[in-house]
Formats: sequence, C-alpha cells, structure tokens
Amino acid sequence: MVWFMEGMCFLPTFLVIWSSSTFIISYIIALLRRDVDVVLPYISDTGATPPESCVFGFMSTITAFAAFATMYAEYKFVERVHERTGAVSPCLNKASFGIGIISCVGMCLVATFQETTVTPVHDLGALLFFLFGVIYTAIQSVISYRAQPYGSSKCMCHVRAIFAAVACLAVLPTIFCAIPVGTSKLHWDTNDKDYTLHLVSVVCEWITTFSFVFFFLTYIQEFQQFTLKLTVNLIEY
Repeated sequence: MVWFMEGMCFLPTFLVIWSSSTFIISYIIALLRRDVDVVLPYISDTGATPPESCVFGFMSTITAFAAFATMYAEYKFVERVHERTGAVSPCLNKASFGIGIISCVGMCLVATFQETTVTPVHDLGALLFFLFGVIYTAIQSVISYRAQPYGSSKCMCHVRAIFAAVACLAVLPTIFCAIPVGTSKLHWDTNDKDYTLHLVSVVCEWITTFSFVFFFLTYIQEFQQFTLKLTVNLIEY
C-alpha cells in the first residue's frame, strides 16, 4: 500500500499540500497581475483583489474544512488512546479540539471577507485563526508527549514542539506590529512610514502560517496507525 493511503494518512497529507498550494498560487497570481509587491506581502494581500480573491477564498475554505477533518481525526485518536491507557486527559483533548474549531472558523472568515472590503471582520478572522491556531499547536504538543509511547515517536514529538514554539514566538510580532500600521495597504515603499514594522509583521505572519503547515506534517506518522469509520444507526419510531 502507498504510504499516504495507510490509515488516515491522506488527511494531513492533503491538508499540507492543499494549504501550501493555496498560499503559493494566490501569491503567484497576484504577483503576475501586479496587485501586490514582490517582497513579502501579507498573505491576505494576495487574496484581496479579483480574480485571485476568488481562488484564495475557494481554496482557503477547503483548507479550513480539511483542517477541521484532520483535527477531528486526531481528537478521536487521542480519545481512543485515553480509553486504552488513560494517558491523556479527556478535558485537555476536548479543549484542544474546541480551540481548533475556532481557528478553522477564523480561517473561513479570512477566506470570505477580504481585507480591503470588510476589514473589521477579516481582521477578527485573522486574529481567531492565528491566536487559537497557536494555542492548538501548543496543547497538541503537550498531548503528544503524554500519549507516549502511543502515537508519534519521541523524535517526532520534539519536531512538533519546535514548530509549535516557532509559531508561538512569531505570532506576537505578527499581531502587535500590524496594529499601529494596519493591513489594508497593498503596496509599500521602503521610504514609507512604519515600513519596518510592516516588514516584521509580514515576515512573522508567513513564518507562523508555515509553522502551522509543517506542524500538521508531523501528524502523518501518527495517522498511519489508525482508521476512522462512520456508523449509521437508524432510529425506530
């Protein structure tokens, strides 16, 4: 059997490939149309103007649902680990899944409300996506260590913790440097006021985003170990 078809491995594999393609394709389209600058625009900048906004919205929405499906599968796996071993607190597992859902909702808001049209809703969605996404990675890192020796190897747990730590460190300058500058301006010049703050925020945003992407990459080893089945129970009237 091909490695990405083992267990539920296709979920994180699809999520990583699709989400990476979402950010890269919309950036390329926006760049070719000269809607953004070459030097690191905000990710949302690459989806602010048609037609790339349509591509960005469509692909980001699918990314959010793929992330939800992956988080749900991880939640059920950890739940079964607890049933067998009692190693992971059910409350911690439920909290992690709930926080992950909020992050996915934030991504849906980012996808459907462009930053140049409905800025307050877009910024709210970005805040939910980044903050709750970072918290999700941190809690999942703790869970992965507590689930040892089940799930991922200890080495993979270390890698997962590194990506979570990078996301936690990068998300703060992403937010705080963007607050005084704003996010609705698409073109910047090196002589512009607050250009340095803008550049720091943008760089940290890309680092945070791809830390999320690579964090889910660490799920592949774990997802090869289980399957998830849907059962249907008919209600008799």
